[in-house]
Amino acid sequence: MQTSAQGVAALELEEGVVLRAYRDSVGAWTIGAGLTAASGVVKPKAGMLITKEEATKLLQQALRANYEPAVEVAMSQPLLRDGSVARPKQNEFDAGLSFHWNLGAIARATWVKAWKAKASRAEILSRLVAWNKAGGKVLPGLTARREREFAMLIDGIYRGAALPTPVVGFARWGLLLSGAEIAATRNGFKVLGYDSGTNTNAILDSAARKFQADHGLTVDGIIGRATLTTLQRRLDARAKSVAPALAAVAVVPAAATGLADQVTSLPMSGDATMLGLAVWGASLAWRYRDVIAAKLNPTLPRVAAILRSF
Repeated sequence: MQTSAQGVAALELEEGVVLRAYRDSVGAWTIGAGLTAASGVVKPKAGMLITKEEATKLLQQALRANYEPAVEVAMSQPLLRDGSVARPKQNEFDAGLSFHWNLGAIARATWVKAWKAKASRAEILSRLVAWNKAGGKVLPGLTARREREFAMLIDGIYRGAALPTPVVGFARWGLLLSGAEIAATRNGFKVLGYDSGTNTNAILDSAARKFQADHGLTVDGIIGRATLTTLQRRLDARAKSVAPALAAVAVVPAAATGLADQVTSLPMSGDATMLGLAVWGASLAWRYRDVIAAKLNPTLPRVAAILRSF
């Protein structure tokens, strides 16, 4: 079986489609609906641009190669009398595909067993919504996604992620976020020195565009997957540069790395300690070279572009 056009469109709404390559949370080049080189269908690199049509084709290729076969196996069941196989309806398959793309857990999901056994709506929903945690914490965004997948599975309703109406002067949201996620995003912009404005449910368009320009992203005022992931990488780099402290600042100056928005020096002694800190600092600088590029971009744009190309 293959994902329907409706199913692909709903998945793109859930994931967000980015047409310019960006680094994901672990630094891998990513494009389209979250496709990295590991997808086997594209090798994103710095500066790569694709069209919306190309993004959809790449997503379909990735689904067929890596996801659809597993969903079909998990959601099909044999008919004992003639040995034939009962496959899911299209909307059921599309719902399972959305779940599997997000979590890669279709083979061990207990909601599939409940659905096959024709359990009650309440039982299936309860088991499906239970997959709403990350790092042991319940995420409202995942709860809402599981509910949309349930509507697709049981009622054939392809709702997708309904994005809020844009407000003049403020950035548009490219993904459906909870109130807590919006607050965290606003705080992240503030921590990094970008004025997000006074509207607690939005971020100034000018701040979003400035952040995107500083980080080599498409400057469109849309806070989507690429902007949010890049924001998280900036915050991660900042946190890691503070502790266990870039006392290696003597080796990797904060001004040169751009990593330390704040540097805490620790007493140290011995060549081994210096060497260890130097190696740690160099490793951190390489891992977050896109962050360094953002810090250098205002004064050394050509150097920033070179750093982003690696």
